[in-house]
Amino acid sequence: MATPFSRKYKCKDEELPRICYFAAFSFKRDLADFNAYSPLFDDKYYNSFVGKIAVVTELVEPKSEIIEQRIITERFYSIMDSMIDPINRLTGYVEMVEASLKHTPADFGLTELREGIYKKDTENVIKNLHTVNENIGKYKEILATKGLKEELIGKFASAYTQVSDDKQKQYEIGSNRQNIVQNNLGELNGLYDQLTEILSKGKMLYKFTDAAKLKEYTFSELKKRVRKVNKPDSGEPTAPEK
Repeated sequence: MATPFSRKYKCKDEELPRICYFAAFSFKRDLADFNAYSPLFDDKYYNSFVGKIAVVTELVEPKSEIIEQRIITERFYSIMDSMIDPINRLTGYVEMVEASLKHTPADFGLTELREGIYKKDTENVIKNLHTVNENIGKYKEILATKGLKEELIGKFASAYTQVSDDKQKQYEIGSNRQNIVQNNLGELNGLYDQLTEILSKGKMLYKFTDAAKLKEYTFSELKKRVRKVNKPDSGEPTAPEK
């Protein structure tokens, strides 16, 4: 038995309302069959289910935080893209003193930094910006003899600070969201209870009469469908309206 602090459902928090959207789509379509089985399953029951989905959706994927996360991600990518030219310039300086430093651009961290940017790998970019900045600090004097200026040094330092700060903001948003979800597990478990009732009766109604509909009332199948859908215009049903 689940405690107030444990999840009844075996999926990610953000997957639960999406699974329920699929179930709600099928349930509304088949409402006449459900209602013929029991008057419990009527428009009021359906609207209650949709209402719970909306509440849980806002808990696990609040619109304001989604927008903020998107802004941070776009800023990440903008900063990354802006660093390609500075990387190329610093690579040139490192190559000029490679024999003296006994450091290649790859040793300097520049090769992996460029790859991280191309792959949009934020963790890799932060790690290698740190490495590059450390190496700039160590070899600043000899690089300066070949033309390295403070302006270029500042671009690497600034990029590291901005990306690191934004990564921390993303972590704080995610951590705060996890705490809020944990403190409201009753809402998620309550939604799952109603989902379970709908799926149970759907399987009973269609087990021997409609194999396609039976899948639509099977939790594991709905979870697979949710994980398969990656785009809002995939042709799958969206959030139902009251």
